[in-house]
Amino acid sequence: MTDTILIWGAGAIGGTLGAYMARAGEDVLLVDIVAEHVAAINEKGLSIEGPVETFTQPMRAALPEAVTGTFKTIILAVKAQHTESAMQALMPFLAEDGYVVSAQNGLNELTIGRLIGPERTIGCFVNFGADWLEPGKILLGNRGKVAIGELDGSTTERVREVHRLFSIYEPDAELTDNIWGYLWGKMGYGGMLFATALTPASMSDNFASAKHAPVFEGLGREVMAVAKARGVTPLGFNGFDPQAFMPEATSADAKRSIAAMEEHNRHTAKTHSGVWRDIAIRKRKTEVDAQFAIIADLADEVGVPCPLVRRLVALVHEVEDGRPQAWDVLDDLLATAQASRAA
Repeated sequence: MTDTILIWGAGAIGGTLGAYMARAGEDVLLVDIVAEHVAAINEKGLSIEGPVETFTQPMRAALPEAVTGTFKTIILAVKAQHTESAMQALMPFLAEDGYVVSAQNGLNELTIGRLIGPERTIGCFVNFGADWLEPGKILLGNRGKVAIGELDGSTTERVREVHRLFSIYEPDAELTDNIWGYLWGKMGYGGMLFATALTPASMSDNFASAKHAPVFEGLGREVMAVAKARGVTPLGFNGFDPQAFMPEATSADAKRSIAAMEEHNRHTAKTHSGVWRDIAIRKRKTEVDAQFAIIADLADEVGVPCPLVRRLVALVHEVEDGRPQAWDVLDDLLATAQASRAA
């Protein structure tokens, strides 16, 4: 076993974290399936660009088939839909006393825990804005909330070490005893970002549309209702206030949180969500099934209706399959929100 930190997935999140850790003197190995990206990193280093900071960090990178040895700390930073296949690929390299940290969007800790055990899984919440631009180059658009926590809420030596590593990138990273609260808060916020990907407009311009406020309010309320029914206390971050979408909250409360999210996203070079980029720029499937459709399944288990969540998933599939990203797609989701409110 080595002390090397293995980061599986060297895209926007994994690449950014790895570059900062390596610059601070940590021994980091990036693993990615894109051969051109791996070659560029090995030849020229990994370049971080944008308003936060610009630098190029010499680093090691490898394709999965070139990895050898075992590692105590593995950070998983792949898209949600690739979680299970990536886990199957990396598990042979996980040391007996090793653990996997999920630096992803969604509730992927559930999948990781099912494969290696929750006791070998560490929860992670990241909300900084970054995009993969081209091989060897990542845009870091803005800083955002980062939190680390054991799934059972305990404070262990290993979670303190992981918190130290993530604090290299984000000095204000939080060591939390409620990582599920952050992950479920991100599910509410994430649902809204999926909705913004239905139009060509920026995240902020979507949030600023008074006409479509019922869409964002409705999505927030559905996800928070599922979280509450499952005994989770969601936590807020970067403008998203879970309490503003609870049953007792008013529409005015929701609108204040939506306005705060609009304001937060006005101050970033990352103007559109990663979901939007998947559809509009990279022309590939999004994380909607693995990351967000799971809400509907979890809702069924606790008897919470989620018509807006289900319709959003269907509309994302439509734009993935060629329907133009346009305001009329968000209007379709608005019709569902209005019908749900009237029911």
